[in-house]
Amino acid sequence: MSDERQTSAELIRIWRAWRTAKEMMHDRGYQVLEEDMAMSLDEFASKFARADGEPDRSRLHFSCQPSEEMLAKYTPVATKKDPEPRPQIGTIWVEFNNDDGLGTPQIKKFVEHLVKYNFYSGTIITVKPMTTMAHRYLRNSGPLSDGPKGGVEAFTEQDLMVNITKHELVPKHVLLSEEEKQQLLKRYRLKATQLPRIQAHDPVAKYLGLKKGAVVKIIRKSETAGRYASYRWVI
Repeated sequence: MSDERQTSAELIRIWRAWRTAKEMMHDRGYQVLEEDMAMSLDEFASKFARADGEPDRSRLHFSCQPSEEMLAKYTPVATKKDPEPRPQIGTIWVEFNNDDGLGTPQIKKFVEHLVKYNFYSGTIITVKPMTTMAHRYLRNSGPLSDGPKGGVEAFTEQDLMVNITKHELVPKHVLLSEEEKQQLLKRYRLKATQLPRIQAHDPVAKYLGLKKGAVVKIIRKSETAGRYASYRWVI
């Protein structure tokens, strides 16, 4: 099995997507086992391949809990009205969907699963892109009173074939906590709306799960200064 030429192309693709999904959750701040992110193709095949050598997507689902550092970063600044704010983050459910076509019925079922088992948010990874109607429903699922508090996001397996943050031309992106954000704006006497912007659907922003209204620090290399930082407001 160690020779990729003797392994199905689909198994190789899903192995890469699964490992990237694990890395993505780790990079966001969730607790992820190091051995999962470094799992070899042989190990993956022995755990998740069917007898015919093809991947069994129903066994690839997983959940992640936020680390203490992530909980702190997502906790709003205390106020008189709310002296002990709760973190605006929680357990996430990651599901690999096996359907060739993904429409609104499948997304609704996914959202129902999140609500039933009290997941704060969910990530669905699909074989093919979702339908337009499913995308429309997905965009509206976050604010729904009966939906998960943290909303739902979707990737295709192709999106996760490689970890884009490992590319040498992609600078490091670091999400600021609400307290760090306020300190930054106070230091420069700015409003968040005056900062340069980054779209929430930007590939790196999407990878890191950045939400609208957040501020991200982008660290770039510089031949003169060593490295320098800039800031972007997520819209």
